[in-house]
Amino acid sequence: MRSVSTRARLAGVLAAVLTMLGITAGQAAGTQPFIVGGGDAGEPYPFVVSLQLASGEHFCGGALVSATWVVTAAHCVRGRVPDKVSARIGSNDRTTGGEQAKVAEIVTHPDYDPDGAGGDIALVRLASPAKAAPIALGSDAPVGTATRLLGWGQTCPERGCGESPARLRQLDTSIVDPAGCTGTFSAAVELCTGNPEGSKGACYGDSGGPQITKAGERWRLLGVSSRPGNDDSTCATSPSIYTSAFAYADWIDQYV
Repeated sequence: MRSVSTRARLAGVLAAVLTMLGITAGQAAGTQPFIVGGGDAGEPYPFVVSLQLASGEHFCGGALVSATWVVTAAHCVRGRVPDKVSARIGSNDRTTGGEQAKVAEIVTHPDYDPDGAGGDIALVRLASPAKAAPIALGSDAPVGTATRLLGWGQTCPERGCGESPARLRQLDTSIVDPAGCTGTFSAAVELCTGNPEGSKGACYGDSGGPQITKAGERWRLLGVSSRPGNDDSTCATSPSIYTSAFAYADWIDQYV
């Protein structure tokens, strides 16, 4: 998940702390949110995608929505060079299995603002078609809709407190009242997603990962992981914000 708008004000303090801890700025920049309080994925998800650097390091999640297109968060891929990114598709283990594909194109939504609400969605075009079954977009998700979060993010809540797990994690939660997301938030295009027991939710490394819901026997894509719902750098202390895939369906359809 991306940081909230307070990031700029905290940058100086964070840099000093990182220096004291011996962490480079590059290492910190590569850290994105993970699922805290979830469990290992209990079934295969052929549409799940791990976006990786040339080194094979996971940096964000995504969802395959057609044979050649992956939906992820704009903050994950903004400014990245396509040939420096690859995708592992359809494996619950981000280090092995599934399909691997090079990336040919990255398209970020024109409304994306790192310090604002909305527009935190992007499309990644694969250089060759995937054989895995894609996931269809869901419909609008009212408060109370049961959802599942998928990701390879940190499983502990403090920034830099642990490594990304190799195995995919999942967490069952639901859409909650937008009032629960006290940070910058747009209910028209974003989903306020609950933090069960006040301590479970998306964290650093889960960015771009899918939020899904069951429609009959099939999973449908509701959103992609964006950022915390408050200004706390500790994960899962509030609901989290997911960009609504349904709200951007017309934009997605222009490419997919």
